[in-house]
Parts: sequence; C-alpha cells; structure tokens
Amino acid sequence: MTPDVPSSPRTSIPGTVWALGFVSLFMDLSSELVHALLPVFLVTTMGMSVTAIGVLEGAAEATALIVKVFSGPLSDWLGRRKGLLLLGYGLAALTKPLFPLATSPAWVITARLLDRVGKGIRGAPRDALVADVAPPEIRGACFGLRQSMDTIGAFLGPALAIALMFWFADHIRTVLWFAVVPAFIAIGLIAFGIDESGHAPVRRDFRSPLQWGVLREFSAHYWYIVIIGATFTLARFSEAFLVLRAQQTGLDLAWIPGVMVVMSLAYSLSAYPVGVLSDRLDRRLLLALGMALLIAADLLLGMGQSVVLVFVGVAVWGLHMGFTQGILAAMVSETAPSTLRGTAFGVFNLACGVCMLLASALAGWLWDRYGAPATFLAGAALVILPLLLCCFAPRPAIPRA
Repeated sequence: MTPDVPSSPRTSIPGTVWALGFVSLFMDLSSELVHALLPVFLVTTMGMSVTAIGVLEGAAEATALIVKVFSGPLSDWLGRRKGLLLLGYGLAALTKPLFPLATSPAWVITARLLDRVGKGIRGAPRDALVADVAPPEIRGACFGLRQSMDTIGAFLGPALAIALMFWFADHIRTVLWFAVVPAFIAIGLIAFGIDESGHAPVRRDFRSPLQWGVLREFSAHYWYIVIIGATFTLARFSEAFLVLRAQQTGLDLAWIPGVMVVMSLAYSLSAYPVGVLSDRLDRRLLLALGMALLIAADLLLGMGQSVVLVFVGVAVWGLHMGFTQGILAAMVSETAPSTLRGTAFGVFNLACGVCMLLASALAGWLWDRYGAPATFLAGAALVILPLLLCCFAPRPAIPRA
C-alpha cells in the first residue's frame, strides 16, 4: 500500500472537502451535545435498562449504516450527491427538538432512529463526494481532514453540554434545546457552501447493490476490506457504554459529557495526522495499530476502577477511532471502481451495520448479566480476529493514483 512517489506539497485540499468538514463539525456539535447526555437521561429519567440502551444504540447505529447501502447507489444513479446530503442532514436537524420534548422512551427512540436514518442517507454520498473531488495522492489526508473536523464538533458538543449543565443546574431538557441551532447552521452550509459542478460522477443506471451483477463488479481486495471492517465493528460497541462506565465511578452528572469531550479530542487530534501518514506508509500497519489501541482501551475500561483510569481508557478509545475510521474509508475508496464508490460505501456500511447491532446488543446483555468489566473484556477478545485479518491483508491490486 506504499505509493510509488510521495504526495506533492503543492497539492491542496479542495474547498468542497473543507465545506464538508465544517458541515460535519456543526452537525456533530449538535448531535454529540445530545448523545453525551442521552444514556444518563434514559437511565435516570426514563428508567431504561442497560440492555435496552444497548439494543437502542445498536439499532440506531445499524440503521444509519444499513440505509447507506441504498443512498450510496442512489447518488451514483443521480450523478449528484448534494441533494441527498441536504435530505440526510435536514432530517437529522428536524429531529433535534424531539429530544427535549420527549415525555416517554418511545419519543426518544423515534427521534434517535430518525436521526440515524438521516445519517444513513447522507453518509455514503458524502464519503463518495470526498473521493470524487480528492486528488489521489492526498486522498488519505482529505478523508482524515473531514473526519478530524467531524470530531472537533464531537468535542465541542459535549464541552458545551458541560457548561450548560452547570449553568442550568443539571436540567437536561433545557440543555438539549441548544442542539437545534448548530444543526440548522449545517444545513445552510450545504445549501450555499458546496458546489459539485465539474466533478460529479457520470450518471449511470440505478442498480440495487444487493443484485449479484453489481456485487461481482467489486474486486476480491474490496471484499477483504469489507470483512475486516465488519469483524472490527463486531468488536466495537456504542460509545454510550463509555458514558455509563464513567457514571459508575461516581462522577458528578454535570461532568458526564466530559467522557465524549476526551474521546473526541483524542479522535480529532489523531485523525488528520494519521490520514496524512497513511498516504506515505502502509495503511495496513496503521490500521493494525488502531486495533491494538482498541484492545488497550477495552482493558483499561474493563479493569480500571478509578475516574482517572476510565478517562485514560476513553482517550485511548478516541485514538483508536482516529487510527481506523479514515483509513478504512480510504481503503474502501481505493479498491472500488470510481463509478460505484457510493455503492461501495453502502455495501461496506451494510455489513458494518449488522455487526454494530449485534455488538451493542451483546454489550448491553453482558453488562446487565455479568457487569461492565465483562463487556469491555469481551470487546478486547473480539478485536483479535480483525487484527489478524489486517495483518494478512493483500496489497492493493490497483495503484492509488
């Protein structure tokens, strides 16, 4: 996976990638302000069990990933990505008022699932658009930049939640209303800040990605990446369990969003540098390192009993995200035909979505049945399979450029 020549320092990241980065920043600021408080809100106010939260979080993330299997090929068929971005981000923005208005778990479940449907609609077209406009020699850097800006928003959201929880004396419903404004700012940025004319893919006939004829157009190397991503997702469960783990240490309610602050900070600081590094080094090596970091995070979170150890584990968890998510996206894009990139991301996320549902449901069951340590130790054990697969992954059959 090492390129023949180093990337040119004169090659700059396209403006569309920067615009998508700011869109991700504002929407994640909104979403993570909600998600940093949601697990505690569901347990303490709505009375849900950890198993139920695991199923909800798994279903929510799986919904987002599975919807991508259709939004990706739809964007290939349309020959344009922007309309689906507006639809997906718009749906997510419209769900934000539902959280503070919720009077029962059913409201929260509905809002959470609709929010993730929006994420699923926008995810594959957004990644495909990055791949469309990114110069091949800096593709890893482009994916890393967008991911890094996404996680800056994921850092700012929980940080704002902490300040607001202190300001409003732990009144969660009031704090949740502040998620509405940045969500609609993101919509404005898409409408007026993204121009895909001149680099949209050639429009092609719509074909379901589940048809055998479409699936056969992908190389064996692509399918190997799908297997790695799916088994890796099976070893990763929702970050809601990090929040609940911190709550077990006796952390004050107002400081609970600090879990997502620390995780997102580690994620954002590592994603872009790792993306740049992946354009120069073997991506398999960096991906394997990210998986090793997840094992370390699980061990810290499973065995640690103090607030300090739990937060160290959370930070390492964030590092593992920075080392894996952008690299996996780059590996998918470089092993798929350019006319089927949206479909490729859709199929990849379908496989990961099924595994995410299983992972979070299993994590919740283990938590209620055997305790939090069992959940994290099981996660560490499950990472071994994708780590071994990563070590034996073939080199790309096609050049990056």
